Amino acid sequence: MCAYACKGHIPLLESPRLRLRRMESRDAATMFACWSDPEVHRYMNLSGMSGREDAEDMIGLLNELAKTEDALRWGIELKDNGKLIGSCGFNYWQTEGAYKAEIGYELAKPYWRQGYMTEALRLVLSFGYGTIRLNRIEALVDPRNTGSQALLSSMGWTQEGLLRQVQHTSTGFKDMLMYSLLHEEWLRLEVQRNAVSV
Repeated sequence: MCAYACKGHIPLLESPRLRLRRMESRDAATMFACWSDPEVHRYMNLSGMSGREDAEDMIGLLNELAKTEDALRWGIELKDNGKLIGSCGFNYWQTEGAYKAEIGYELAKPYWRQGYMTEALRLVLSFGYGTIRLNRIEALVDPRNTGSQALLSSMGWTQEGLLRQVQHTSTGFKDMLMYSLLHEEWLRLEVQRNAVSV
């Protein structure tokens, strides 16, 4: 089996309401508004941003990480008006041995609780299992982030336990909850979802 390599290419993914696409410099102001919102970055391992330039640097960094096969991040765009409302993707992936990856995501507050992140993550998961050929996808969630926990639970993820002081941030070491979803579980959930929608 050939290992997946994106070679810096961030493919376009589409669902009924959303388009996942490469973020560009022109998105910096929009993403600064998202990433600098205290409600959005409260549980993110993201240093504070002071202006649009910081967001532009972050977008450039994320796109460079795709070139070095270290991460793959999409902007989440509404198809009806072209507005960027957040981002999501793989913080890393490993296609030798464990065939696993870790996802990350955030959404601008005006778009919370409307099913957008569920829709976006389904695209990411489908790409991960189908194209990258992963067996396991993980998510690390701050124990205080009940919204993210509810999202993953509603999508069939399993909470495996608490990883103590697994992340270091500007405020010190942080505990994180480990969630996971296996390829075989994803396949079963997709069969169930398609049966309901018919």
